[in-house]
Amino acid sequence: MAKVISERFTAAHEDDVVLFIIGMRINKWWAVHKWIPVFIAFPRMVQELYSNKDLGFLSTELYFGRTTMSVQYWRSSAELMAYARGMKHLKAWKNFNKKIGTDGSVGIYHETYIVPNENYECIYANMPPFGLSKAAGHKSITVATSSARKRLKNRTS
Repeated sequence: MAKVISERFTAAHEDDVVLFIIGMRINKWWAVHKWIPVFIAFPRMVQELYSNKDLGFLSTELYFGRTTMSVQYWRSSAELMAYARGMKHLKAWKNFNKKIGTDGSVGIYHETYIVPNENYECIYANMPPFGLSKAAGHKSITVATSSARKRLKNRTS
């Protein structure tokens, strides 16, 4: 487990970032043969992403339940789109369409947000590296960056 940092900190990221939210929803619990393959395909893709930093993937936070979600951080939308056309993802997408399609047993979703560097700020306190700070490193919050307004202003100067 990651060590808790006992101070206020922010993400050390200074560039634009792509926030990609992707997941699945189990609509029919009893259709295990439908949702298990979707559930199993995802960790393989995440492992591939963590193993190859050249793909543009920075990090993810995972949430599990009836609706499973991965909040991902990417360097660019071009790299995200290139990965979407890659073998592991394309194979999983084709399998989903062939075996599930629109039968209603399993839902899938994604949302993509392209966020210019001057339009985001982060604060963490008494947390292990998380979110964007896990993806790109962290730095202490100083007097000059002690408020959200100051952190945002410092990003645009």
